[in-house]
Amino acid sequence: MREKVLLSLSGAGRKWSRNMNVTEERKVSDSMVETVHMVRPNHMNAAGRLFGGMLMQWLDEVAGMVAKRHTRSNVITASVDNLHFIHGAYQGEMVVIIGKVTYVGNSSMEVRVDTYVEHLEDGMRHAINRAYFTMVALDENDKPKRVPRLILETEAEKAEWEAAEKRREMRMRRKKEGF
Repeated sequence: MREKVLLSLSGAGRKWSRNMNVTEERKVSDSMVETVHMVRPNHMNAAGRLFGGMLMQWLDEVAGMVAKRHTRSNVITASVDNLHFIHGAYQGEMVVIIGKVTYVGNSSMEVRVDTYVEHLEDGMRHAINRAYFTMVALDENDKPKRVPRLILETEAEKAEWEAAEKRREMRMRRKKEGF
């Protein structure tokens, strides 16, 4: 039997592969995470804006939650790419952070994390940051383990996957060159 057959018994998101091993799959929406933080005085830098290190901590936490949801296992951060500070956030503003899986490899996955300031007056969100995290799934012995496949449902998700493949190629090239 060369086809994959979807399991119907409490196995939603699982398929049989040719060698009869179960291959897990998840949708992008299955692991998406959104968090909201109020910028408080203890989050400020000397210039009166949100301290970049605090934002980086929040981003790493969201990326970790997304990866844990996708893999249902422990994860570690392997790298952060394209961390761009587009605009500052100020005391009293609400910072909204949204993370989602954009690509999966064997034991690693890419998580895109977008950050917005949400204005209370009109509810509008304005982008202030975007970053891409490479997260690695770990087994019970803290060794890398296979991650579930990613089900791409929309054209936007397919385009993000293709862009992620290019970012992965660039990461591999930089690694090979010693950067």
